[in-house]
Amino acid sequence: MSHEEILLSDARLTSPAAARQLQYSEMPRLQGEKKKFNEFLAVDVAHTVMLVEQNIIKPDVGRAILQQLQIIRDMEPEDFPIDARKGSFLLQIESRLFSTIGEDIGGQMHTGRSRIDQGATVRRLYQRNRMLDVMERLNTFQIAVAESARTHARTMMPGYTHMQQAQPWVFGHYLLSFSSRLHDSFERLTQAFNRVNRNPLGTVGLVGTSWNLNRLRTTHLLGFDGLVENAKLGREAFYAVDALSALSFVMADLNDLATDLHVWSTAEFGLVECDDSYCGTSSIFPQKKNPTALETIRRSAGPSVAWVATALATFRGEGTGDQAMREAPVLDDALNTVEGMLDLFTGVMETLIVHETRMADALRNSWATSSNLADVIVRERGLSFRQVHHIVARVVRNSLAASMAPHELTGSMVDEAALETVGKALGLSDNLVQAALDPRQFVDTRITDGSIGPRQVERLLAHAQAERMADRRWLEEKRAALRAAQSELDGAVAQIVNKPH
Repeated sequence: MSHEEILLSDARLTSPAAARQLQYSEMPRLQGEKKKFNEFLAVDVAHTVMLVEQNIIKPDVGRAILQQLQIIRDMEPEDFPIDARKGSFLLQIESRLFSTIGEDIGGQMHTGRSRIDQGATVRRLYQRNRMLDVMERLNTFQIAVAESARTHARTMMPGYTHMQQAQPWVFGHYLLSFSSRLHDSFERLTQAFNRVNRNPLGTVGLVGTSWNLNRLRTTHLLGFDGLVENAKLGREAFYAVDALSALSFVMADLNDLATDLHVWSTAEFGLVECDDSYCGTSSIFPQKKNPTALETIRRSAGPSVAWVATALATFRGEGTGDQAMREAPVLDDALNTVEGMLDLFTGVMETLIVHETRMADALRNSWATSSNLADVIVRERGLSFRQVHHIVARVVRNSLAASMAPHELTGSMVDEAALETVGKALGLSDNLVQAALDPRQFVDTRITDGSIGPRQVERLLAHAQAERMADRRWLEEKRAALRAAQSELDGAVAQIVNKPH
């Protein structure tokens, strides 16, 4: 260029940006936008292709622009120079074009668009792509959980309510409950993805444009599923609340699993143990092995409860006018957090040590099978469950007072409790009483759908596998659609760039 470049702000503002403005406003925004380097280039390329195809700009102009955009696209993002005085990343790319092909040529790329719809498109592209990354991690974590569930499909452990032993449980069944929750979370993410993956390009600033844009063409080239139909909604970002809600559910899943494993890894429980590679030590207590990976996951889950509230509060503060605050990075940060914690937890689950003997021993002296004894009495003697509940509760009270373990209980002791509560003996044999209190028999006799019985656990394993496969297919189809769109965009660029003058 024969003269110094005119900055966008120079034509309207009488003073250049203050140093503080550049430091605290422009540079942080630019650093955030630079993370979306590939998406910025994709939008510029697709828009330019469409302008040429619609005869809005001449083929030679489009060719010159696309050639330079290809050069930039081949750069590493960190190698692309930025100057905070020039403004947003859109203007940084424009400046690069102006320095090589001139403003009269490079400036035509911005025909028929605003920084509003261009920026909104970049953000949706980036967040769509990042959501797929997160969902890929979620699917991998689902596999790790399911593999452990299959390994421990017959591993008995105490089940807890109110942090007290309630009934015998199966560790694999416990993990399969998280398979179901994670699949639900995956489905929520697909629903949010459908609202994120809409094309705002061509809505321009607020009301559309007089240029004959083909919005469906850019939708197709960028791999969007559809349009943002109303131009007023081009920059609307409430879709981010959907995404944040789905992501916060994932963090709730991770938090609950991490919390249980954290508690069960204490010396008092001793049911599970994290591999040393996911633990830390104490600076003062030599015996300590701290499950720091689980603590990291739980700590990261804390702020997730406020993600939706933060976004809604920010958006509602703007009304429907100036929506600049909708660029707040809460969604980008949430995506990073969820992806990282899924990856970390996958490692924890793949190496988790399960103390099966300790789990079984915890049931040996447990009264967790008391509800089964109650069911047996109801069947054998025809009393109401409420009457039998009184009897068995007294059996437990009397046994604890006498320091008697469940495997020592006899029929006569049950009769004693029955006489004290309902006024008559039951006459149960010792063998029947002992069989009713056996943890393995308890597990094997659970037959209802979704229960801990062996056949039901096998069914749940198969069901979880089918859900994971469905989730994987969804991901593969979306990835394939985006690859096809990229291939078509590359082909359209080649047709313009390589077409004889």
